[in-house]
Amino acid sequence: MKIKISVPEVVSLIKEIQKEPAAEDLSLMYLTGISTRTLSMLSRRLIGICDKIHQMVKVKICGITNLEDAFASVNYGADALGFVFYSKSPRAVSPETAKSIIASLPPFVTTVGVFADEENIKVQNIALFTGLNVIQFHGSESPKECALKKKFIKAIRIKDRTDLKHLTQYKKSSAFLLDTYSPSEIGGTGLVFNWDIAVEAKKYGKIILAGGLNPENIGEAIKLVQPYGVDVSSGVEGSEKGRKDHQKVKLFLESAQKAFRQYK
Repeated sequence: MKIKISVPEVVSLIKEIQKEPAAEDLSLMYLTGISTRTLSMLSRRLIGICDKIHQMVKVKICGITNLEDAFASVNYGADALGFVFYSKSPRAVSPETAKSIIASLPPFVTTVGVFADEENIKVQNIALFTGLNVIQFHGSESPKECALKKKFIKAIRIKDRTDLKHLTQYKKSSAFLLDTYSPSEIGGTGLVFNWDIAVEAKKYGKIILAGGLNPENIGEAIKLVQPYGVDVSSGVEGSEKGRKDHQKVKLFLESAQKAFRQYK
């Protein structure tokens, strides 16, 4: 993720350094001349900035099928990439392709495997073979079926508020991904659900907002929900499902982080 620190914060830090007689030259070789008091104060300020950076909304670009889209997403600041292993999805990817992409990624990028009602042994084998970091269960898996050794996210498809009762069953889930319910598709529908339900869901754990997000509405979504993370797939695609529009990816990530800094 690209880090942006506001100009006023940087200027303020520089001015405080310049107050020290021993720090008239701001090159690193002279910074040891700063007093302990000033260094302590600057450390606290920098830690505060880092804390704000750490708390920024996490962004997952899902439905990655090729290396070009993966690199573009990472270069524009994505925290995580999603690989769909559900054969009926137009964004489905083979374990071999996913393994090749994951092996080429830079460090600190979280890779998530999306499965729907798949046999546990197959989920485990694919996760091991490809090097996935996290499993996302997007079907009707029971808590017991989700209880693998890997960290997992449970997706809950939202029709109305009554669907939130399912969140209480998955106590070991690292986060809950809330997606729009569709009778014909398990995800990637491009449809939005009532975000007020997502706000209510936050009392059950970390919430990753999905369902119909795009560069135009992500700011409003973050303003209202202020989720732990957001997930986008079809909202950053072009005319072909499974292929990302890199300009849309860029705009989505910029809008997401701008909104988070503004409303957090």
